[in-house]
Amino acid sequence: MANQVMNMQQGYRIGRQRQEQINRTISYIILAILGIMYVFPFYWTLVTSLKTDVQVFIFPPQLYPPTPQWANYIEATHYIPFWLYMWNTLVICTFTIIGTVLSCTLVAYGFARINFIGREVVFMIYLSTIMLPGQVTMIPLYIFYRKLGWVGTIAPLVVPAFFGNVAYVFLLRQFFKTIPQELSDAARIDGAGEFGILWSIMLPLCKPALATIALFTFMGAYRDFLGPLIYLSNQQQWTLSLGLQMFKNMYGAQWQLMMAASALMMIPMIVLYFLTQKTLVQGIALTGIKG
Repeated sequence: MANQVMNMQQGYRIGRQRQEQINRTISYIILAILGIMYVFPFYWTLVTSLKTDVQVFIFPPQLYPPTPQWANYIEATHYIPFWLYMWNTLVICTFTIIGTVLSCTLVAYGFARINFIGREVVFMIYLSTIMLPGQVTMIPLYIFYRKLGWVGTIAPLVVPAFFGNVAYVFLLRQFFKTIPQELSDAARIDGAGEFGILWSIMLPLCKPALATIALFTFMGAYRDFLGPLIYLSNQQQWTLSLGLQMFKNMYGAQWQLMMAASALMMIPMIVLYFLTQKTLVQGIALTGIKG
């Protein structure tokens, strides 16, 4: 009887292990398929950027060009004012990052550490604005910026960053609330004010969260197309995303050069991701949901 029970248990364990292996194999297959689906557009962009104008339209499509045209990348920088657009994009990204990190840090610290009457109510009202879609405010903001004389400049793309971002304020507030209050109390006993506490204690501890916000802000500003399309009328101020699209519309697309320029445009994003992926994961993981 005991042997039968042991055999049944062993058979159950073997069956469970086989089922786990089957489930794991199926999961890997599904993930591999999804990975190929996501990577293929990037691969096709690189392949197209190395083809000639004739090879782009060959049917069936060539999965790899027989003679890669590496000169397409050099020609792509002359096909459009690539470096001018890159400079314009980086200038907007820099000011946007500075404004977002500075404003969101101050606002989040106020909501997390400074006690004032109605703090939670004000925070909930502020947080509820995240539900307001950008399409609702697009026309009023354009009219407002036009009256200020900002349309045709980068001001509408940069100045709003200095007034905070709801999602990033929430992220930083949650991070600040995970830091023990005793550290702030000890600093106050030593005579530090709120700005001193923020600068010497809070900021060093929240570097992962700040790096995460800076990375997300860079990604959003670098890829932004709608904002420059609405507010930038001078071709000398165009960003990369806007420049690529507008040149395709005005002069027709040389797809191999467009793909080469697009691949060059992706390089900063890819490099930045691999350099900061550890900090990005750490910043999200350390940001709690403490209320």
